[in-house]
Amino acid sequence: MNSRAFTLSLVIAGIAMFMVYSYLDDRESKFIEEYGNPSPVVVAKVDIKELELIDDRKLKIENIPKKFQMPGHFKKIEELYNTIAAVPVKTGEQITRPRITYPGAQSGLARQIAVGKRALSVQVQENQAVSKLIKPGDRVDVLATIDYAGGKKERVKVKTVLQDVLVLSTGLYVTNSVPIVNLQTSENEGREMKLNKYVNFNTVTLELTPFEVQKMVFLVTGGGGIFLSLRNNDDKTIERISGTRLFDVLGEDAPEAKAYFAEQQSKEKTRTGGPPGRN
Repeated sequence: MNSRAFTLSLVIAGIAMFMVYSYLDDRESKFIEEYGNPSPVVVAKVDIKELELIDDRKLKIENIPKKFQMPGHFKKIEELYNTIAAVPVKTGEQITRPRITYPGAQSGLARQIAVGKRALSVQVQENQAVSKLIKPGDRVDVLATIDYAGGKKERVKVKTVLQDVLVLSTGLYVTNSVPIVNLQTSENEGREMKLNKYVNFNTVTLELTPFEVQKMVFLVTGGGGIFLSLRNNDDKTIERISGTRLFDVLGEDAPEAKAYFAEQQSKEKTRTGGPPGRN
């Protein structure tokens, strides 16, 4: 009796599974007939900003029915290597050809300079640019060594010339991760471009007012050393900082140094028979 009941249960379960499978298969067939077969489409894995470089970290593949695939979509992530978002793209949206562009004049640095500002590059070494840990989008203060007394150590000053300056680029790596390059007509050459070649930089490009540009050019052409100090991007405080001289650095030893320099000036005056520095 139990054996018959068990067998009947199996038969009923089999019939039920067959009916469910038939129903799902029928629904799938109708779905495919109405919307088309799903196939791979590249979509945004995260929000992508305008002019932001697109790479595989920001993309993923989803199987989307043909009816819902947007015109100009991409099927492989590799097709989008080193392209740029021409418009903002939200998470889950399909990446299409009208939404991307390639690095060039229209996506380079000029569009990222604020109206009324100018871009100026200054040459730096590691000890002048926080070990080259500065990146585009950071904000810095600009310090300079100013010698207005013909090399006299007691008169040389270190001055914070500019504060809260936006870094537009480090070398050829610019804000929003858009590399300034001219891609060749070969499609493959463009996709082989790698960003790590823009990490080792010797120049930093700053966003300045026209008058600040003149200040910087004067300092650079005058032979003074330019130094960049990194600051917090949210810190907009402009400090009132006087220049630092040798005596400020010496602190409690400043009187001794002042006495020494006074003695040297006195000797020079006696030797030349006139004010110090005159022959």
